[in-house]
Amino acid sequence: MGIGSSRTCSFVLKLLTGAVAAFVLTATAAFAQRAVPRDPAEPGQAKPQPKLLARPVGDVARAAVDEKSMRTLIGKLVACGTRLTLSSWTDPKRGIGCGQDALAARLNEIAKDSGGQLQVVVDKFESTSERTSGKPMPLENVYAILPGRDPKLAKTIFIVSGHFDSRPSNVMDPEADAPGADDDASGVAVSVECSRLLSKAGANGRGTYRATILFAAVSGEEQGLLGSSHLVDWVKQQGYTVGGMLDDDIVGADTAAGAPHRVRLFSGNGEIDDADSPSRELARAIEEIAGRAAIRMIFRVDRYGRGGDHYPFYKAGLPAVRFTEPLEDYSHQHQTPRTENGIEYGDFEKYLNFTFMGAVARDNAEALRQLALAPAPPANAKLTGAVTPDAKVSWSADEDPERAGFEILWRETSEPRWQVYDFVASPGETILKGVSTDNHFFAVRAVGKNGARSIAVPTEMERRPPPLPSAPKQ
Repeated sequence: MGIGSSRTCSFVLKLLTGAVAAFVLTATAAFAQRAVPRDPAEPGQAKPQPKLLARPVGDVARAAVDEKSMRTLIGKLVACGTRLTLSSWTDPKRGIGCGQDALAARLNEIAKDSGGQLQVVVDKFESTSERTSGKPMPLENVYAILPGRDPKLAKTIFIVSGHFDSRPSNVMDPEADAPGADDDASGVAVSVECSRLLSKAGANGRGTYRATILFAAVSGEEQGLLGSSHLVDWVKQQGYTVGGMLDDDIVGADTAAGAPHRVRLFSGNGEIDDADSPSRELARAIEEIAGRAAIRMIFRVDRYGRGGDHYPFYKAGLPAVRFTEPLEDYSHQHQTPRTENGIEYGDFEKYLNFTFMGAVARDNAEALRQLALAPAPPANAKLTGAVTPDAKVSWSADEDPERAGFEILWRETSEPRWQVYDFVASPGETILKGVSTDNHFFAVRAVGKNGARSIAVPTEMERRPPPLPSAPKQ
């Protein structure tokens, strides 16, 4: 054998050795992931096996979504040329006023078909930001309100919203075209279609909702979240408590190979520990209702370096989340229409996927339906039992003849989702025998006799920091 052959054999041997090592490492890692954790059982005896109520009947069917009407509405919004907040509010053919006219007309059609249940409101106000050159600008939001039937819950409001303003590359240019089909005529179409689906259900006698639902189309998003910031104040002025806010912004396209994909659901964690903010609990509830095959939870407040209309609600400490398509194409948002280097820029209707958008509408509507059918969440949820063998979970709740009871939830501290530990009929304190306070997080949610669940309320724990050395006396 020659020198070249020896070197070849040596090289091949090294390759084989490396391949074997890589295989062993991969197999070991895979085995470690499959291995059963070697932890003590909690509780030591058998865990309770509660009989869980089925979810509410009459769920929104995917076939019930009217993609054709969504397409028609988006076409009318795009036909306005631009819907920049700084454009005309009075021109019926071009500008943001043209878009507002189309929205109000569609919502009034739906209100007529709802048997008088749906109430359409045009909310006029002024707002100022850097993107209005520091000058007060007239703005308008459009709302359709489906009042709750329960006197105790009618002032709890669940909101779904999209923004009907659009923008070109220069956010201060009211003359340039800004079709805004995806950003955010798609989200507006979802909000409007939800109003049709849910008000139609009530009109057909399949049941009305305990809480109030507001279907919003807001302006001024591109100029600094102006319409949604005003909406936070408006609901407070009307005496509502926000049960949850669903923002749909850029939910019209799913162009990556392998579609359909899951819609992304963003939720921030606020200024608290343990990943249990109101917004995070709303995201968990939506995923549980719509299913993990439909919802991809993203545990951050929004896309990196971006913002949306859920943000003013989130910063106010209210449960608010954002729906956004799986992968964004930045050549088709925030772009003045043009072609450069063979690339077409512009947010046009032809890039939308109405099958995907229809699924997003259905998931929004079903989440709103179940949340608005649910009892009020429990209050004063607390965890005690430190340095004892048992966790003690307590909570309070007002009387509710439509409530079946409460689910006590728990999860590993490293897990994103709750599991049901037990079902309890009445509020008060429940002792979880043989369950450590240290190894899990806990929460409680109310369950209606109809099977609808409230948003989970995490337990607050005693904050007892360890003793520290005292500063020497001077």
